[in-house]
Amino acid sequence: QLQLVESGGGLVQPGGSLRLSCAASGFTLDYFAIGWFRQAPGKEREGVSCISSNGDGTYYADSVKGRFTISRDNAKNTVYLQMASLKPEDTAVYYCAAVNLPTRSVCGYRGYVYWGQGTQVTVSS
Repeated sequence: QLQLVESGGGLVQPGGSLRLSCAASGFTLDYFAIGWFRQAPGKEREGVSCISSNGDGTYYADSVKGRFTISRDNAKNTVYLQMASLKPEDTAVYYCAAVNLPTRSVCGYRGYVYWGQGTQVTVSS
């Protein structure tokens, strides 16, 4: 069974940091671009960051640029989202997703096929 499992969410104070993990089981992430998305209550889901399958391409939403860093460790079949300088507006359920793209150096926020169940991130004092 193909699965993505997120972990690392939790409650953190403004200005704090968290690292989210997205681990795959049942398939290898080597040839998949991975995206991180989030959805806050009452809001639409938005793309936060993505990384190409070869790791050469990384993209960030303007709202997180300079604070979040996406990375991948194919040996561990895991993608990470390091989040720093967290703000209350970062509060949301964070999801990772995978898509097999023909070009290994690019990624985007559309067409994702496999999704995780989400992990809650709450930024509050």
